[in-house]
Amino acid sequence: MPAPQSREEALAALEDPATERRAEAIAWIANHGTMADQPLLVARLRDESPFVRGFAEQGLWLLWSRSGETEIDRLMAAGVEDLQAGRYSEALAAFSAVIRRRPDFAEGWNRRATAYFLAGDFERALSDCEEVLRRNPLHFGALAGCGEVLLRLGREEEALARWRRALEVNPNLVGVELNLRRLLERRRPARAR
Repeated sequence: MPAPQSREEALAALEDPATERRAEAIAWIANHGTMADQPLLVARLRDESPFVRGFAEQGLWLLWSRSGETEIDRLMAAGVEDLQAGRYSEALAAFSAVIRRRPDFAEGWNRRATAYFLAGDFERALSDCEEVLRRNPLHFGALAGCGEVLLRLGREEEALARWRRALEVNPNLVGVELNLRRLLERRRPARAR
């Protein structure tokens, strides 16, 4: 059977018993869908197939990263390149420009939160994580990142709550699950170990 060629075909394929068909449907939605399609992909984070779950996670990142505006997408790409090269000031400038132009675009805030975190500015990173979650409460990346920032700020209970919420949205976040377990283990009284 050919890959979905339309929204209707993709929606039908999401429920197909064949793993490959569900993965193809996710790819179609990730490449052609809008933020309104986010719940479709979030639901597939609980698919029986690990392959489909992985596609759904990557599909959500793709969906979240598309602004729909060429200039915004160009600024985002430049910011990501600067971030990966460790040029945090330049990355912050690029993501700040994105936020000024499109304050409703959650991923601009998320990338700037990452840049602030890597630059060691945890308070600003936390503030930007909160902005992401105001715009997209299902953004498991921001939930996980928020937990990391809160932990660095010594706010362990809040970190645990954010990590738990991230896992509610996306139960496939192995790193978050490990962080949660380590923190709980560390906090357990010595006699209970």
